[in-house]
Amino acid sequence: MKLIHKFITMKRKAVLPILIFLLLSTVSALAQSEKTEAGIKAIIQQFNAIGISVAVVKNNKIIYTHSFGYKDLDKKQPLTGDCLFRIASISKSFSATSIMQLVEKGKVSLDDDVSNLIGFTVRNPNFPQTVITLRTLLQHRSSINDSQGYFSLDSINPATNPNWAKSYNNYEPGKGYMYCNMNYNMTGTIIENLSGERFDKYVKNHILDPLKLYGGYCVDSLDKNKFATIYEFNADSAKFISSPNAYAPRREEIAHYEMGKTTPIFSPTGGMKISATDLAKYMIMHSKFGRYKGTKIISKHSAREMQTKVSDEDGYGMAIETQENLIKGKTMKGHTGSAYGLYSGMFFNSKEKFGFVVITNGCEIKFEDGFNALIKNTINLLYENFIL
Repeated sequence: MKLIHKFITMKRKAVLPILIFLLLSTVSALAQSEKTEAGIKAIIQQFNAIGISVAVVKNNKIIYTHSFGYKDLDKKQPLTGDCLFRIASISKSFSATSIMQLVEKGKVSLDDDVSNLIGFTVRNPNFPQTVITLRTLLQHRSSINDSQGYFSLDSINPATNPNWAKSYNNYEPGKGYMYCNMNYNMTGTIIENLSGERFDKYVKNHILDPLKLYGGYCVDSLDKNKFATIYEFNADSAKFISSPNAYAPRREEIAHYEMGKTTPIFSPTGGMKISATDLAKYMIMHSKFGRYKGTKIISKHSAREMQTKVSDEDGYGMAIETQENLIKGKTMKGHTGSAYGLYSGMFFNSKEKFGFVVITNGCEIKFEDGFNALIKNTINLLYENFIL
């Protein structure tokens, strides 16, 4: 009996430090969360934000998610973790990821002529001998611009727009950079032509479903009750105006959909709808160079190619850019988004295995170092509280 009592006593002594450590860790985590929430509430007040949804990744795992403010300002409905946002230009990375999958399957080369892939002539009239490749579309180095619009391929098709030549800049393809939404609406069209699947369904079948993420480009395929209303700030009236077009279902256009032609209806350049938490899971896949929880989406080579900047001047790779001035002393990879009043940011550091997703559905617009100041300030707050 004495031996048993001694064993139990020893066990208790061994367990006690563990219990103390766990208790202190819990108290520390609670204090950390309270500090973070107080900081984000201050940011909301500073920028008069409608709502903010965040996710923090550390050691390639999501360690914190929270939503603040309103999903619907008029109804005073709170923003919650399962709310879906139209994330704007972060959507481009889903299109680029899809292309890299098709490259790996041998269905296309990044150096293929876009004219052959899209079904009409794509040439800068100032440099008619220079081939515009799929690679230059993804890198925003195609010399194409958005001056003729980007919601329809007709604007750049010589057969449908007499002013098609204005869609090109006065520099040779591959020799200059200009961010251009048409590049990625054309990319989405090419994905359809190569895969035989409608663009929104391709992304769902080959990226979202394998990663077990809820989201998509087709409004009617999603629960409309989950959509966070997006508000655009009017500086003249100092008021927020809701933007219903952010989630326009475009049912009539979809009913008359033409594969390989009307793809911009889904906006491969900006139309993904997803929650901050699920976007963080997708971000971890890129941070881990193509894999998440045992599921391979693209190869390590493809992931690195997407993340490798072409020049220091613009820092752009293929729908993933390199940023040196988001967090002082840290090289971050990712993308921002802005549309209809929404601002979003998805940035990660693969080497140190951390990253952030921050989305606001409306705020007063201020910029700092090229970033929406709310997005930058929130990311730095999260970095200081959870990573530093």
